[in-house]
Amino acid sequence: MSFINSSSPVIFGCSGHTLSSTERSFFEENQPLGFILFKRNIQDRLQLKALIADLKSTLQQDNPPILIDQEGGRVARLTSPHWFHPPASAQLVTNNIIESKKRVYETYARIAEDLRDVGITVNCAPVLDLNVASADPIMGDRTFSANPEVVAELGSVAIKALEEGGIIPVMKHIPGHGAATCDSHEFLPVVPLSYNELLPHFLPFKENTNCLWAMTAHILYSSIDPHYTATQSSLVIHEVIRRNIGFQGFLISDDLGMKALRGSFANRASASLKAGCDAVLHCSGIMEEMIEVMEGVAPFSVFLQRQVN
Repeated sequence: MSFINSSSPVIFGCSGHTLSSTERSFFEENQPLGFILFKRNIQDRLQLKALIADLKSTLQQDNPPILIDQEGGRVARLTSPHWFHPPASAQLVTNNIIESKKRVYETYARIAEDLRDVGITVNCAPVLDLNVASADPIMGDRTFSANPEVVAELGSVAIKALEEGGIIPVMKHIPGHGAATCDSHEFLPVVPLSYNELLPHFLPFKENTNCLWAMTAHILYSSIDPHYTATQSSLVIHEVIRRNIGFQGFLISDDLGMKALRGSFANRASASLKAGCDAVLHCSGIMEEMIEVMEGVAPFSVFLQRQVN
């Protein structure tokens, strides 16, 4: 998959089952990098294929990224009766690592098959965060384990299954969401752990730097950068994600609409891109917000030249 240089470094959602004329005009004019789909966009296979074809037709790219969150369990946009509803990550794990790896591979291979069938090319999974007992339950069974080595190993299997199924995986939420004591959809989590205490959270990502894409965490790691969330922190992105963890792939923000971030949507977008994200994610499909996001994204559009194979 390659990105043309005229793409804007933003991935947008849309509002419903079909594109409105306003959405079509907006996407044609602004040329986002790609799109992300949610349950509100999905009825059945035929409808979804038609929507994806319509979205793609608005862009100059031949094969724009079409994203979805298909983790399994609570976070699955494709569900029964039309699709396989995968179990949550934690439900795939047994006391036998060989059996666990088999279950993870089979599940993610089946996810890849469903996504490929309808034209989705990027899955925002696997979750490589740790399951920390004292943390907010927003992660919980979305994670494989509390053990960083187990998370790293099973995450590697999930990544392999998606890639072998023709889907680009997005490991998340780099550099680690597991220690957050509140939900970043609603609040800004502040993690006060020291750098050394954070190293186990970095490990699953560090051992999977071959993953093509990664998604940031909207978390403030106060021992690293007391002022900015990871998504908007050049310290976290350049010193931790790029240098310490060693991830050199395509880095996208988590959703700009989450309440962990503050300020206008233009400022949220520009701050994330200035800090080092390759593209930002805006999911709501609300036109007024998307227009504002573009105000922050536009100055960066000429810099989108990274190639992702």
